[in-house]
Amino acid sequence: MNMKIIDLSIPIINPEEAIFDPPLTQPHIEYRDHDRGAEEMGFIFSKLNPNEHLPNGKGWATETITLGTHSGTHMDAPWHFAPVQDKELGEKKAMTIDNFPLEWGIGPLIVLDCTNYEEGYVMNPDDIDKKLDKLNYRLKEGDILCIHTNAPKFYGTKEYINHGVGVSREATLHILRQGVHVVGIDAWSWDAPFSLTSKKWKKLVREKKPDPSIIWEGHFAGIELGYFQMEKMINLDKVPPVGATIYCFPIKIARASAGWVRAVASIPE
Repeated sequence: MNMKIIDLSIPIINPEEAIFDPPLTQPHIEYRDHDRGAEEMGFIFSKLNPNEHLPNGKGWATETITLGTHSGTHMDAPWHFAPVQDKELGEKKAMTIDNFPLEWGIGPLIVLDCTNYEEGYVMNPDDIDKKLDKLNYRLKEGDILCIHTNAPKFYGTKEYINHGVGVSREATLHILRQGVHVVGIDAWSWDAPFSLTSKKWKKLVREKKPDPSIIWEGHFAGIELGYFQMEKMINLDKVPPVGATIYCFPIKIARASAGWVRAVASIPE
């Protein structure tokens, strides 16, 4: 069977080229070209003359990267949300990204188009069901559900982090209770943009009725039911709502709260 492959991952890239994170969490890449590589090889190999002993006088090219585990397209582990998970089933220590079950990294990809919602809207369980009803689909064990938002319209700009919708605590739990272990979104966060939630919070504080339940509620759902969550995806509008298969394996970083992931989808042609 012929397959079309769609890349669902953004690049890890210097902020001078494209911005996907606030300043404190932006990655930085130092590039060392083939001329620098020739110099390095000269230090390693005694009496090596690059111009005489290397092809065209060139050596290797290398890079050094400074970044966080949540840079680029990545997958959050339950440890990111809290030190414990699965209170609903019997509390246990939260899983770190190196504990990710590999069988969860391949599955049917279900994409909900949520671009009709206003920026910062927080989806509830009924919203999820209505989107699935339009697709005439019911979630099943092993599905990987992804949310398509308007955030990619601001791809690579400082405004990217301020766009998209969020998934509420109850909506997240509603998804997980149907057998989903991995979810994803093409916005900066599974929750609504911090800039918009912060405005709601400040208003509630001024009115002397602060509601902490609105803060990071989709992530905190992992305390009740542990799950893995991809953020900063791309091209979810290039795959069908139902019918594609997604492959998403996080880098195995010991005891980490997240790992970079190269998520791709295959579509039968």
